[in-house]
Amino acid sequence: MASNSGSEDELLESLRNPHTEKLDQRAKELREREEAQTQKAAQRLRELISSNSTLPVTISSIRLIGSGPQHTRRSFLDGLFAPILSANRGSSYKLSEALQEAGAVADKLRRFDIYHDVSMFVDKPDPTDPSSTPTDIDIWLQARERGRINLKTGTDIGNVEGSAYGNLLWRNIFGGAESLSLNASKGTRTRSSYQAVFDAPILSDPDKRITLDALASSTYKPWASHEEVLKGAGVKYSWATKSGTRHQVGYTGAWRQTTNLAADASPTVRNDAGDSVKSSITHTWTADRRDHPLLPSRGYLLKTVSEIAGWGPLRGDVAFWKSEVETAAAMPISNGVSFTTGLRAGVLYPLPVGFGGPAQPSRIHDRFQLGGPTDIRGFNIGGLGPRDGRDSVGGDVYAAASANLLIPFPRVAKDTPLRLQLFANGGRLLALKDTSSSDVYKTIAQLADGLPSLAAGVGVVYAHPVARFELNFSLPLVMRRGEDARKGLQFGVGINFL
Repeated sequence: MASNSGSEDELLESLRNPHTEKLDQRAKELREREEAQTQKAAQRLRELISSNSTLPVTISSIRLIGSGPQHTRRSFLDGLFAPILSANRGSSYKLSEALQEAGAVADKLRRFDIYHDVSMFVDKPDPTDPSSTPTDIDIWLQARERGRINLKTGTDIGNVEGSAYGNLLWRNIFGGAESLSLNASKGTRTRSSYQAVFDAPILSDPDKRITLDALASSTYKPWASHEEVLKGAGVKYSWATKSGTRHQVGYTGAWRQTTNLAADASPTVRNDAGDSVKSSITHTWTADRRDHPLLPSRGYLLKTVSEIAGWGPLRGDVAFWKSEVETAAAMPISNGVSFTTGLRAGVLYPLPVGFGGPAQPSRIHDRFQLGGPTDIRGFNIGGLGPRDGRDSVGGDVYAAASANLLIPFPRVAKDTPLRLQLFANGGRLLALKDTSSSDVYKTIAQLADGLPSLAAGVGVVYAHPVARFELNFSLPLVMRRGEDARKGLQFGVGINFL
């Protein structure tokens, strides 16, 4: 055995050729030299553009090359490129303006989510072309197409629920950045959920989109002793303004069932058992100026959601006006420490179905629920507000607020998405006694009557690219009789935390 080991060592030593080491070193030096030359060339290009930024130019053509155009309609690209072709507008740009416009087009291509690695080049046209002029430039966009079919499966754990899911995404279906997403999941609380979403941009604009969706789900709601079965479909149109705010208008028709009641379900839940049809129009307005949607350190969010039900082709058997407002702000303190705060409030005002006859009280499907790891930490889901026996039956008016101090972990880079959290949050959820407008005002005034239900604690926050994860230790400080508080560890997963 000793002789064999010695022969192996001699063989390995013979393979360590000094010439090979020199070649590796030489290759490394060449790579470093090429990188340095590339950086110098890029710097010279920036200096050349800067010194000629006011030079008049005419964009004579824009071309998309690479693997990008294989499945994309020419008419779709023409709608994107035509507005900036100065050769067709009868006017010219300054060089800096032309590059800015072309850069905006490249950014739009990225935002359609059908390309990646979009890069831009500028060149002069063929000098032998008799139609070209000295001010003409050509814009070349090189893009690599994303995979058109994407299949993903996995499991999720969070918010006292575990589930398995599958997702099929089909991109660029008709060559105009359309997409079809099919989702299916089964879990411990969401027993089953099936959703199909078709999305398409309008007029080659990523900020103007039309969406068609259909949903069928069955969700177990132990805090209210029943299972909700939902089948519905809707259409939405969304757009963005020049200031960066976003709007979405939609129409939804849904058939809801309150079924599989527990043996000890409350009279309120039993009264709402059976079928219900809702037809509603919604509008959402969002102004998001935060530097990160899940772990912001500066900026603010303003959002309103308004819904009117009982009007439309289906009309349905419920009618109400429902409005929510959400605000959030974040500010840096020092050394990666930041302070965030949030406020949410909502009102549900019952209306007559078809706007004729008496208004009917709200149903459990439509009322607000408050409490849980993504809004009022330190309380279970549906832990705040009106109750009938052990059931949380929801409310018609609520307000909730939170304050969070986010601190980087010791000996961990400040730019990592991991933070320690100190928080305090609270809120109130109330029910209307009748459907009169005077009772709505009285109920809103009661929100300030006494201290809200409060909890504080400490935890760990991790901002994954697709969701935010929190593990908190919570201590309820103020709670009302019957409310379902939770002292100790609480785990939450979501994309919209208070």
